[in-house]
Amino acid sequence: MSILVFDIETVPDVVSGRKIHKLSADLADKDVVKAMQHLQFQKSGSEFLPLHLQRIVAISVVFRKNEQLKVWSLGEEESSEKELIERFFEGVEQHNPTLVSWNGGGFDLPVLNYRSLLHGVQAARYWETGNEDNSFRYNNYLSRFHWRHTDIMDVLAGFQPRASAKLDEVATMLGFPGKFGMSGGDVWQTYQDGGLADIRNYCETDVLNTYLVYLRFEMISGRMMPAQYDKAITQAKDLLQASDKPHLHDFLDVWQQGGA
Repeated sequence: MSILVFDIETVPDVVSGRKIHKLSADLADKDVVKAMQHLQFQKSGSEFLPLHLQRIVAISVVFRKNEQLKVWSLGEEESSEKELIERFFEGVEQHNPTLVSWNGGGFDLPVLNYRSLLHGVQAARYWETGNEDNSFRYNNYLSRFHWRHTDIMDVLAGFQPRASAKLDEVATMLGFPGKFGMSGGDVWQTYQDGGLADIRNYCETDVLNTYLVYLRFEMISGRMMPAQYDKAITQAKDLLQASDKPHLHDFLDVWQQGGA
């Protein structure tokens, strides 16, 4: 069995925003975004843009299969949004993994759905609900209450939105690093400043936090024995120690300082 933990980072979809709101082609991108946010605030009381107007700039994953464990960001910095989405769903098609996320049902997957629609990205396995493969009838990626996609935030909250929690706080509570150096609110400005590499690195630390919380959930749910959990934690630390990426060493340092 394979596990694919994933996280995405997004920026406003300026191109679609111009078309939908009929904004001038002469308007700078940052001003288009300000207009989009202003119109959204008037509509909903929040500047947070609707999910179909979120453009994906990074997808990071932790992949575990048997004794193999990897963490990386899909594609390259110059990869298009379409290529990132294609790579993600190619992984689903090839490995048929359990998808794991934090608020993936409320954000990441709907964004991926809308952006796949925009780019025409096919993902037959992901959309399967039992018509072609009967094993997906009662356990598929789309149903909120199935396990083929495990949204840990949603599950821990008992599927009650008012009981949900932030990944940063839960990870920190458990002794994991949580967020450091950057947050989701910094992504748009960082992107404008040319910091896509920093965004990809940040996304990788977020998906690592998600994976570590997932391991703890697997233990309390009885699907992983305490000795297996300890082994998985050691494997994660070994992965970070062996990495040549400075931000992963920083993650390990913060983790060890927290005493987890």
